[in-house]
Amino acid sequence: MNDKLLTTLFIGIDVSLSNNYATALDFHENIFFDRNFNNNIPGSNELINAIMNIRNKFDFTHIVIGIESTSVYSTHVATYLATETSLKMFNTKVHILNPKTTKNYRKTFSNHQKTDPNDSYLIADFARVGKIKTKAWNGDQHIALKRLTRHRLHIVELITAEKTYYQSNLFLKFSEFARLKGKDKLFSNKFGSTATSIIEELLTLEEIAFMSVEELADFIMTKSKNHFVNPDEIARKIQKAARDSYRLDKIAYNPITVALASSLNLIKAYQKELEVIDKAIIKAMKGYQKKAMISLTSIGGIGHVFAAGIIAEIGDIRCFKSDDAVAQYSGITWSQNDSANFISQETRLTKTGNKYLRYYLIEAANSVRRNEPEYRDYYNSKFKEVTKHNHPRAVVLTSRKLIRLIYCLLVNSSLYDPNYLNK
Repeated sequence: MNDKLLTTLFIGIDVSLSNNYATALDFHENIFFDRNFNNNIPGSNELINAIMNIRNKFDFTHIVIGIESTSVYSTHVATYLATETSLKMFNTKVHILNPKTTKNYRKTFSNHQKTDPNDSYLIADFARVGKIKTKAWNGDQHIALKRLTRHRLHIVELITAEKTYYQSNLFLKFSEFARLKGKDKLFSNKFGSTATSIIEELLTLEEIAFMSVEELADFIMTKSKNHFVNPDEIARKIQKAARDSYRLDKIAYNPITVALASSLNLIKAYQKELEVIDKAIIKAMKGYQKKAMISLTSIGGIGHVFAAGIIAEIGDIRCFKSDDAVAQYSGITWSQNDSANFISQETRLTKTGNKYLRYYLIEAANSVRRNEPEYRDYYNSKFKEVTKHNHPRAVVLTSRKLIRLIYCLLVNSSLYDPNYLNK
């Protein structure tokens, strides 16, 4: 028997917006307190006093505090307890726990109802039996990084939503232009300056349709800063699209144009904010998990921002027993047992895991396949296997392959060597 366990006080805290329900146990499952504390500074001070009273009476040498992660509500109390001087003196370790791990542990209790007292007891017992494998809470730097990387996804989602909304208004104003794609696509970016100038500055389809080709071509060249080799041909295609499009009453064109312009202003503002967030992420990452950052950025296509997003969500790689566990946690798994070959074209991702980690892994995979031959070949092979959903399916499968590499690099603190198999 480890003597340290016999002199350790185990505390489980179930967190909510207003209250923290805490239970304190020793190794022999004796309960020292089982009560509610306010989720604020006075409540946390009251909890600290209760812990210190027990410690002084029973000479505990170590304190382990487990707090189940509950949105942002667990952040403040975890940081407050982890940085409290009086607790630090007694080898106090504070751990924020993944709710999935405690949920699985709950299954070992029969007739255990999910209530605050029961949950705090379960968390304390989870610590008591040595189930906690995560690093102790390191406080503010991890909070800052995770809030930034998650906010980045929030901004990306806003951009995507606004672009979708823009497309719906674009169809109302200029239906054929909105439908142009593939070989008929006139501009590589419908949100670029040339395409948006046509929509914003040329108010009606009649204006576009009955301008001279030369005048419209000059407009295109001016807005594109002489980017196009064949402006006359583009002008003719735009005019044809204008003639083939549905017409609205003239009274509707101006309001819709105003709505389109507003959406474009929002998109530009969000994109500018995204640049600010990316710089802040890189700054917040300095000095944090250097080895992990070096390992991930050794993979072509994974820059500091994607690496930071992955690291912020994975945390300590030792929490995961295998790359399968990482895939499960991120939701990059499939509902059937055919993930290796992905037999069905309609099989969907489970998407039950961490959506932030899933986003950064998939975006990283999409970038890696453009930079690393091995992953480009793998992506292309998966792309050709099916006739529909080619790209999203191939990218997701590539991200699953990438997870194996990321897990290996992080566990071994090693660098990616694309020629490893050829040596």
